[in-house]
Amino acid sequence: MFQVDLSKNRIQKLEERRFSDLNLREREHLQEWLAGQPDALGEELLIIQKEFDGFADTRERLDLLALDKDGQLVVIENKLDDSGRDVTWQALKYTAYVSGLTKTQIIDIYQQYLDRYCGGGNAAAQICDFLDVEELGEVILNPGNDQRLIFIAANFRKEVTSTVLWLREHRIDARCFKVVPYVFGEELFVDIQPVIPTPEAADFMIGMAEKETEARGAHGEQKTRHKLRREYWEMTLEALKEAGDTLYQNISPGKDHWLSAGSGVRSCHYAMIFGKSVLRVEFSFARAVAEENKWLFDRLIQKRDQIEADFGHKIEWLRLDDKKACRLQYEVPCDGFNREEWPNHIAWHVDHIQKWERALRGPLAEVNQALKANGGVS
Repeated sequence: MFQVDLSKNRIQKLEERRFSDLNLREREHLQEWLAGQPDALGEELLIIQKEFDGFADTRERLDLLALDKDGQLVVIENKLDDSGRDVTWQALKYTAYVSGLTKTQIIDIYQQYLDRYCGGGNAAAQICDFLDVEELGEVILNPGNDQRLIFIAANFRKEVTSTVLWLREHRIDARCFKVVPYVFGEELFVDIQPVIPTPEAADFMIGMAEKETEARGAHGEQKTRHKLRREYWEMTLEALKEAGDTLYQNISPGKDHWLSAGSGVRSCHYAMIFGKSVLRVEFSFARAVAEENKWLFDRLIQKRDQIEADFGHKIEWLRLDDKKACRLQYEVPCDGFNREEWPNHIAWHVDHIQKWERALRGPLAEVNQALKANGGVS
């Protein structure tokens, strides 16, 4: 690894060091770095526990336990300067232990982590947010035998790399990352690079695995939900057409829990939500620039009384200061997947999306025109 000096147009080699030489420790340093920045491993991961010891009849602890974007558990084992001979055996034991964890247990484990290390929070809600789902009933956490393993060390012994390659041949997603510290003066750097699979082969290997997974078919529950949603949206779109609604006239039914339509304001959409336990109408400000979303929201909320009077209900105004987007919504509870209730659900959606669009159309046009006249957000 080199530092670039642009003023001299030269590069200077950084000094590679051992963790032990720098008095860096596995648990206090490397583990904390990864817990705080899990995407250093090349993907989005949600750390749900560290030093996990919730195994029956054993005091063993795995270093980090995470969820990936598919809801699979990921066992992460950290070593420093040497992987050690027994790391694969340890990780395989831990993976076997966690393979039996249920959705409820996973949520409890993450809640304990949030309470102990993050000052609290709602574990179920944060998992939903991470997985980009409306509710946890839509996903399967820790499915089948699809648990994953990640090994991290500065150097890997041959017996470790051979075992990892053998595991991959048998469709177990095991990976190795090499982590090396460097120093430059008083500054400390760390380089984290995948070694198995190699970066060049990773996309191909992952693609083949995904193709094989797709060929085996989606999980039954997910397939059922997708089918239900598509059928529901087909019926809802037909009802909207019969009602003379034009907002959704060019929209096709899909398998998602939402169905959106344009508003005439760039990157801002109306949406109907169909969940297992809730029906909702939404309006989202989802422009690429967060300041524009907040600007539009702040001016629209000034017309709140008029909009709510025209709509006929109080609306939730969600500025979402910690996010790029903003949202308006109105919802009611329901028994969404009870087909006998669908006529009532569809009638609710048809009635409320029409009222929603009528109440917002004029005010939206005004704030959009103001944004254009202002030349954007200054």
